Amino acid sequence: MALDSPRLLRADAARNAEKIIRAAREVFTEQGPDAHLDDVARRAGLATATLFRRFPDKAALLRAVLDQRFGENVRPAIQTAAHHPDPASGLSHVLEAALESVAGDYNVLAAARSAGVLTPATGQEFFTALDALLARGQHTGAIRADLVPDDLHRIVVMLVSVLWTMEPREDGWRRYLALVLDGLTPTGARPLPCPAPALHTRTP
Repeated sequence: MALDSPRLLRADAARNAEKIIRAAREVFTEQGPDAHLDDVARRAGLATATLFRRFPDKAALLRAVLDQRFGENVRPAIQTAAHHPDPASGLSHVLEAALESVAGDYNVLAAARSAGVLTPATGQEFFTALDALLARGQHTGAIRADLVPDDLHRIVVMLVSVLWTMEPREDGWRRYLALVLDGLTPTGARPLPCPAPALHTRTP
């Protein structure tokens, strides 16, 4: 097989993309929004031109990093929760996985927000999965019946916002997740005081 065959070239490009994404997470974790793509290329052991051929700007690279992290940390939890015998525990597992991922990638998310990457579409897969888990939990009586999907979406935003008030790599966020999870169960739940207001999505 020729060394420059299309198959080998595609494999080489895939390896380079993986190196760049891994290096980007390390560099943005260390440096936050001010990280330079030249530093990412050096960390990956590649020329800057190679990086730009695959990722034309910082936003494209950060989207790839977030997609990879979601695939590694959150999507498997969603798949497990969909078949968990206890829907409430499954939902809890997904929320924990998501917050743990956000906490671990705090500086990456700050960079993504600065680059305008965090749009409503960014979390679409996650929130669609949450809607299905909520419906499953309510069907079995494991989750209070008066919750609507927008409630759960806002709860996630609230929990993520807690991370900006503490050292994100500490486990303090688990305290607030536990408090919220107790509020999702029907046991001892008081009626909610008003309907869920309309959800207005704003770009961070």
